[in-house]
Amino acid sequence: MRLFLSSYRFGAHADRLLAMIGEPGRVAVIANACDAWPSAWQSAVTSDLFPLRRMGFAPEVVDLREYVGRAAALERALTGFPLVWVRGGNTFVLRAQFARSGADVVLTRLLERDALVYAGYSAGACVMTPDLHGLESMDDPGEVGTACGVEPRWDGLGLVDRPIVPHLDSPTDPDGLSRKLVRDYLAAGTPHWALTDDHVVVVDGERTEVLT
Repeated sequence: MRLFLSSYRFGAHADRLLAMIGEPGRVAVIANACDAWPSAWQSAVTSDLFPLRRMGFAPEVVDLREYVGRAAALERALTGFPLVWVRGGNTFVLRAQFARSGADVVLTRLLERDALVYAGYSAGACVMTPDLHGLESMDDPGEVGTACGVEPRWDGLGLVDRPIVPHLDSPTDPDGLSRKLVRDYLAAGTPHWALTDDHVVVVDGERTEVLT
């Protein structure tokens, strides 16, 4: 299994992602964490396509809304991509869209076969953790009903063993919500990874490391 989980895009470790992939090629871009913000959706996607192209990747958008109830079709669509890139937004909306499309099962299966690399940042990283409780202080679970028509889920995919707190001391978090969540986890004795926008959690086979 190969995971590249960051706070913001490549963090300070784009070279490590390239090393995990080999030669850059096709990449499936999943932007459904932004589904609650329709007016900003396309600009959010575009903002990720440019840096991927600069690194030599050929990005193709895969919209999970087109695969609701069609997990087999989604698996066929993702098969052959060496990299899946899952951008940030609302973690609860992304989790709901993973469940509705079967991406949670499909991606887990492809990762277990080592068929691709999963690179996710912010919400795209948090959704891979065991439990989303605590993230409601940063992302609004109420947006799930509007965007997806279902109740929010509080379980992640569980492909890493602890919560991730993104955007620690980042300009994107002017209210210090990430720092507060870290304090809450520390008070509760909850093991977690607190990531600045430079940090990346890498899972490569049996090895897990935090790149600072």
